[in-house]
Amino acid sequence: MSLFGKKEKEEIERLNLEIENLKAAMPSESRTLDDINRKISSSNDELSRVEENLHSRQEELNDTMEELRKAKCQLIETNEEVLMQSFGLYTPRYSFMNADEYKAHLLEIRAKQKDMIKNKTAVSGNTNWTVNGNESKGKKMVSDMQKLLLRAFNSECDDVIEHVKYNNIEASEKRITSSRDAISKLGSIMDVSIQPKYYRLKIEELHLAFEYAQKKQQEKEEQKEARARMREEAKLAKEIEEERKKLEKEQQHYQNALQRINAQLEAASEADRGAIEEKKAELMAQLAKIDKEFADVDYREANQRAGYVYVISNIGAFGENVYKIGMTRRLDPHDRVDELGDASVPFNFDIHAMIFSNDAPKLEAALHNAFADRKLNFVNQRREFFNVTLDEIKQVVRENYDKSVEFVELAPAEQYRESLKLRAAAKKD
Repeated sequence: MSLFGKKEKEEIERLNLEIENLKAAMPSESRTLDDINRKISSSNDELSRVEENLHSRQEELNDTMEELRKAKCQLIETNEEVLMQSFGLYTPRYSFMNADEYKAHLLEIRAKQKDMIKNKTAVSGNTNWTVNGNESKGKKMVSDMQKLLLRAFNSECDDVIEHVKYNNIEASEKRITSSRDAISKLGSIMDVSIQPKYYRLKIEELHLAFEYAQKKQQEKEEQKEARARMREEAKLAKEIEEERKKLEKEQQHYQNALQRINAQLEAASEADRGAIEEKKAELMAQLAKIDKEFADVDYREANQRAGYVYVISNIGAFGENVYKIGMTRRLDPHDRVDELGDASVPFNFDIHAMIFSNDAPKLEAALHNAFADRKLNFVNQRREFFNVTLDEIKQVVRENYDKSVEFVELAPAEQYRESLKLRAAAKKD
């Protein structure tokens, strides 16, 4: 009896047939090895070609990276936004006292440059150059090339120096250096290049022109501050004059009334004398008050250091915890605060403290020194805005002046707060 059924036999036959077919299709052992060797050799050749190509590409990449590195060194950033973000702190090279000294030194440097141009030492050149064997024509060609390239260099430098600012001083120096290098490259055939001394004079002129402009701006700010002080003093003098006239008028009025009361007393009966005496006492009290006010006005006029130190804020313009600490000698210090809240700021200032002092500059200086590291403007020291809390200001005032000074804790900021409400309502509509 057979161990396999019909189906099993058919499957075995099919498998045997496939085996025979495979054997027939299978090459000999030697042929198979030759094919494998040929494939290996072909693969090795392909691998060599790939490695050679990779090596070539790597060299190209290295050359490109080197060119890119050189290009980055020569790149001069001119985008204003990038310059604003990337500028560094400038270290002054000169320490002249005023703008006139800067200007004088600037003129001296430019005179040296003119001397070098006149003496033909600003640009080098090959003096042995000939044109068709003619030395004279060769010298003229070199001379023309020197003049042309020097003019191009000077034009570039003039443009750079004219537009130098705090945020592009480094880029400006780089532009001058790149211009010198480009001109030396253009004139390499005739050995025409900018002389190092002339180049250094241009760099010196660049920095000096920049510092000269800064010094002029500083002096302009100082003059503006001086004019503001003069206006303040003129307003004080006018206020004192008007106050004195007003007091004189009131004094005359009460003195006339007192004369009439004295005349009434002489003719008054005993029954009327009491009421008249009472009226006279009132007049005498008013005259005494006027005398005191006269004394106060005389004191303010004579004492140049007496005045008010004010602490004010404007949260609509500057936000929370930003205070202006200043001083005024005006008879009515609120006038000064009203002037500060003019059209240059969107909202009026709010007064947190108004402190009268016999030595207002001393108290003001004490506050400014205490918060010197909290100034909003570190460049212009005359801008008196500080990022501090009101409690910190209170502490300094009470340590340096008076513990009883009253402060307004919360700024009313009426227009600002109403504006917020109106804006919110407008958005809902």
